[in-house]
Amino acid sequence: MKVYYDGEADVLYLEFGKETPDGVIELSEGVNLDTTSEKRIVGVEILNASKRST
Repeated sequence: MKVYYDGEADVLYLEFGKETPDGVIELSEGVNLDTTSEKRIVGVEILNASKRST
């Protein structure tokens, strides 16, 4: 797993593998799962990451 953070855009991305995503599932506002055509989760994108509470 790799973790990427873009401070300018305030986006956190968790990458679970090198597969290319071809779909997105929105879990909640600003939290998206990147998926393959087989519905495997390959990444999680969190928008406005620094403003979210734990």
